[in-house]
Amino acid sequence: MNQNQDHLKDTMNEYLPLRDVVFNTLRRAIITGEFAPGERLMEISLANRLGVSRTPVREAIRKLELEGLVIMIPRKGAQVAKITEKSLRDVIEIRCVLEEFAASLACERITEEGKEKLKEAHQQFVDAVHTGDILDIVEKDEKFHDTIFQATNNDKLITIINNLREQFYRYRMEYVRDIEQHSVLVTEHDNLLHAIFNHDSETAKQIMRTHLKNQQEGVIQAIRE
Repeated sequence: MNQNQDHLKDTMNEYLPLRDVVFNTLRRAIITGEFAPGERLMEISLANRLGVSRTPVREAIRKLELEGLVIMIPRKGAQVAKITEKSLRDVIEIRCVLEEFAASLACERITEEGKEKLKEAHQQFVDAVHTGDILDIVEKDEKFHDTIFQATNNDKLITIINNLREQFYRYRMEYVRDIEQHSVLVTEHDNLLHAIFNHDSETAKQIMRTHLKNQQEGVIQAIRE
């Protein structure tokens, strides 16, 4: 308990309005799994842990409810929203459309500099997998996919994916927790990289589709267990 308290309070060191800092801290705790799905969020307890009054905590919980990360239960208060198969499928559908399109554009537009960046991002992901640090693996996985979007040279597409980043992060975290999937992820990233380097749009889209569907099935299995 003390370790969790210290970790939660450590993330409060940001130069932002207090209500925003509390919101970002609680959101991060939810999407990383520090606060488990279904866990109750008690205003007084959180305020004490974070060293703030109840007001910014209450405001943060309201914003988290609007984002779908928190739900309000009559006579029980706020609790972390559970990951449902419906919400997962919705997210994967959006990712498939955006990321298949990005992979196709990257095949057409990637530069030599872009290839080097993608190769570096892939190696960083492989290195993270070898360390077994889940948070680092998730961040490097996100960076690999972001690098593909950068290769499209489409600023509007990049903005759209950035706006959806937090919603994707939670499901990405759930999938990466399964150590057995790490080698699969490395292989899929490697195959995707080579398809993009070979300017093979159809293969790149197919690999991306399979990559994301595998994540969907992996998280659904975890939800059902």
